[in-house]
Amino acid sequence: MIGVGDMVLLEPLNEDSFIMNLRNRFDHNEIYTYIGSVVISMNPYRSLPIYTPQKVEEYRNRNFYELSPHIYALADEAYRSLRDQDKDQCILITGESGAGKTEASKLVMSYVAAVCGKGQEVNKVKEQLLQSNPVLEAFGNAKTMRNDNSSRFGKYMDIEFDFKGDPLGGVISNYLLEKSRVCKQPRGERNFHIFYQLLSGASDDTLMKLKLDRDFSKYNYLSLDSANVNGLDDAASFRTVRNAMQIVGFMEAEVQSVLELVAAVLKLGNIEFKPESRVNGFDESRVKDKNDLKEMCELLGIEQSVLERAFSYRTVEAKMEKMSTTLNVAQAQAKTRHKVMGVLDIYGFEIFEDNSFEQFIINYCNEKLQQIFIELTLREEQEEYIREDIEWTNIEYFNNAVICDLIENNQNGILAMLDEECLRPGTVTDDTFLDKLNTICAEHQHFESRLNKNSKFLTDHSLPHSCFRIQHYAGKVLYRVEGFVDKNNDLLYRDLSQAMYKATHSLMRQLFPEGNPAKVNLKRPPTAGFQFKASVGVLMKNLQTKNPNYIRCIKPNDKKVAHIFTDSLVCHQVRYLGLVENVRVRRAGYAFRQPYESCLERYKMLCKKTWPHWRGPARDGVEVLLTDCSVPTEEFAYGRSKIFIRNPRTLFTLEERRRACLEDLATLIQKIYRGWKSRTHFLLLKKSQVVVAAWYRRYAQQNKYQKIKSATLVMQSFIRGWKARNILRQLKYEKRCKEAVTTIAAYWHGTQVRREYRKFFRANAGKKIYDFTIQRIMQKYFLGLKTTTMSPMDNSWPAKPYGFLEGAHTQLRRIFHLWRCKKYRGQFTEEKKAVYEEKLEASEIFKDKKALYPSSVSQPFKGDYLEIQKNPKYQKLNSAMEEKVLLADLVNKINRANGKGSPRLFLLTKSNFVLADQKTGQVKASVPLPDLASVSVSTQSDGFFALKLKEGSASASKGDFLLSSEHLIEIITKLHRIGTTAADRDQINIDISDEFLVQFKQDKVCVKFIQGGPKNGNSAACKRKNNRLLEVSVPSP
Repeated sequence: MIGVGDMVLLEPLNEDSFIMNLRNRFDHNEIYTYIGSVVISMNPYRSLPIYTPQKVEEYRNRNFYELSPHIYALADEAYRSLRDQDKDQCILITGESGAGKTEASKLVMSYVAAVCGKGQEVNKVKEQLLQSNPVLEAFGNAKTMRNDNSSRFGKYMDIEFDFKGDPLGGVISNYLLEKSRVCKQPRGERNFHIFYQLLSGASDDTLMKLKLDRDFSKYNYLSLDSANVNGLDDAASFRTVRNAMQIVGFMEAEVQSVLELVAAVLKLGNIEFKPESRVNGFDESRVKDKNDLKEMCELLGIEQSVLERAFSYRTVEAKMEKMSTTLNVAQAQAKTRHKVMGVLDIYGFEIFEDNSFEQFIINYCNEKLQQIFIELTLREEQEEYIREDIEWTNIEYFNNAVICDLIENNQNGILAMLDEECLRPGTVTDDTFLDKLNTICAEHQHFESRLNKNSKFLTDHSLPHSCFRIQHYAGKVLYRVEGFVDKNNDLLYRDLSQAMYKATHSLMRQLFPEGNPAKVNLKRPPTAGFQFKASVGVLMKNLQTKNPNYIRCIKPNDKKVAHIFTDSLVCHQVRYLGLVENVRVRRAGYAFRQPYESCLERYKMLCKKTWPHWRGPARDGVEVLLTDCSVPTEEFAYGRSKIFIRNPRTLFTLEERRRACLEDLATLIQKIYRGWKSRTHFLLLKKSQVVVAAWYRRYAQQNKYQKIKSATLVMQSFIRGWKARNILRQLKYEKRCKEAVTTIAAYWHGTQVRREYRKFFRANAGKKIYDFTIQRIMQKYFLGLKTTTMSPMDNSWPAKPYGFLEGAHTQLRRIFHLWRCKKYRGQFTEEKKAVYEEKLEASEIFKDKKALYPSSVSQPFKGDYLEIQKNPKYQKLNSAMEEKVLLADLVNKINRANGKGSPRLFLLTKSNFVLADQKTGQVKASVPLPDLASVSVSTQSDGFFALKLKEGSASASKGDFLLSSEHLIEIITKLHRIGTTAADRDQINIDISDEFLVQFKQDKVCVKFIQGGPKNGNSAACKRKNNRLLEVSVPSP
């Protein structure tokens, strides 16, 4: 190890050896050194390879002094104390500005995030906690003369953990953001990072929406002499901030709203005011160039006139009256219980060339932190030794309580006098405040002023008239009183807050709730100093409730470069931090103390006499415990209520033995649990086995019963079969006996009869034999006729067996055929009978006369082929028919001119036939049947027929009709049948010939049918030969 890792072990101990040890370790990149449990961190101003994941695993669950000093060791000790001992922890990171406090807080949080539990929800919480740092730094950090990433606000983060040590969430508190930096920055410093990151890293489209330009020089709030910082990539940082905001939980719309507010602040810095004189002699202000004001109003959703009036006027309210006064140019430009680990990263002690109200407040906070460090590490520890009757030699140290009292005393403190001056009626200036300080604090040993009562600093030219100086624990600081009163008031005029509340922007109402007209509060708001004092008080109370862990950050040089160690600067920081006194207290005192009850409760398992319960006083139990553990007496001391252990290694030894004992106890618990679990599992298996065995026995018995039952049935069936066969055999025997008896009796009776009738045999024997033979022949013949079918179409009939039956055979065949036809006709309905009558009539007309007839025999006569009753298309035509339609078919009407057919609807009733148009259903011709003289058809297989009308009849004026139909046989049969059944008209003649005349109006045309091959396929075709001849070509059969 380089140098001494723990200053408690440094020999000899003095300031020079302390600084020399720090320098030696710093030169060898050992930036961490211990003072007992306090970590001293030197800022290396460069990246070191000591924060890798391997280093995290190396320090995980290790004793504090087991490895070389590291910030991870302190973070692990704090985390394990919180997780295992249920003690809330806080990590106090202190030091000057630029000493590396922010980086130290990041390292602590990253280590805790790496070693705690895993899981989707836990990882999400850890990522949010880690990503909160880039967001806070962007909006709260800036470049200063001493630090390129200086925190311009105080941050305290409470991280909550569950009982397992997994993070649940965090609460971040901030203290005193340096708001004046927005408007003005000292030379060589920058505004907050977010302004430069937005202009450098945002896309062109985003900047266009925000009405911004990348040129820094166009914005008055951005200093140009240090706009670019070496080592800082503002564009990459902006992308990191955008990503971190999304991880933390900002929605895209909320991110856009925040960026719009940032852009509005930049626009606000460009607004300039010009003075104007009013008639009453007072000055007023007016906006010089309204372009930036217009763009700012568009970003925030505020009416331009409302915001301009809020900038230029102020409403003063006295009792029940309101009065609006103008602002001059100067005024217008100025305006569940969880475990908790706290991490405090707050601004360091600041001493600038020009120190104002902000530095005063920051240094006051550092005084309070130094005081709590003194109380917890120096004063409280020494007082505890005296209180517990432990032998102790008092060590002198500087107690800065007198400086804290100078600042925060409620009556004579500087903050109290500043508040009193702000609230005092009359003319109040910074000079009147300084006069009051000179009057009240003149005798204080840590307060210096040029104009105090004793005038001891009149010749001190380093102390100007408008300043005062305070002797802080870190050194003397000169404060300029200019701006103290205004910055302490920190007033925002009600007109501005009300104007901002009227904005339509999503965040403005949340940022200015006091602008709500319905919630006007006339009470004066508390001053900035009062608010900060109260928040620091709450912070101190919060820290005192937790177990503290200290990281003391030291800046090695003022140049912010690596490998430079300035002895004087480091010595100054070591002195005001009281590190040497801290080492002396740690060396003279005891590293660990704990109440007897807690100590006995934690380590009682190390001794059989105290385990598991100690019945006597806790101190006696601790004595028995330490004696049994063979701890040397010089390593501990007994106080009134606590046990004090000098060397941390003794405590580590007890912890190691406790850990081993806990492992043994865990093994015992595991053994008992495994035994219980195994017994429970065995009983469950036993119970299950009983159930399974019961079910199996039931199943086996059922199978056995089924087998026995099946075997019994087989045996019964065999026995019954055997018995049945025996009975059958007996019955057959009895039957044969009966048949034998009957046969014998028959033969006997025959013998008797033959003997009786033997004398008559010769006279009648021939006739009886003949009659018997004929009778048997006839019986056999008639039995053979039973196989004949009942179908009238079946012409089969058995052949005659003998010639003498020829006449009877013929007559029986005729009689049987007539009988079965009658039986067949008896099954007909009236409709079916009519159909067969039509078929019979068609046979009489066309059989052997028309070649088309055989193909129509098997086709039933349907009659209505158009379904005229159901088809809505022919509903009108159907309603026009007065009688029932017997036949409805589609026919072709042959044209004389060209022999081509036109489709027509053919309807037939009992009194007439009708031809109608196929498409419209319009009746073309209606002819009464009495006017029909005859029908002519050919002998071929065509469908042409001619309806010839009587000469002189009313219908004969248009001539005869030559038609073609696929149902020719049915149409002509129905026409002939209607004529036959009608008593008042002559029978229609049917002319079957291959050549006949047709009357077309005044001319007669011959229709001639010939066999040939028509061009259009297998159907007949009609063709005009001349004016007197139509030739129909019929396909050959």
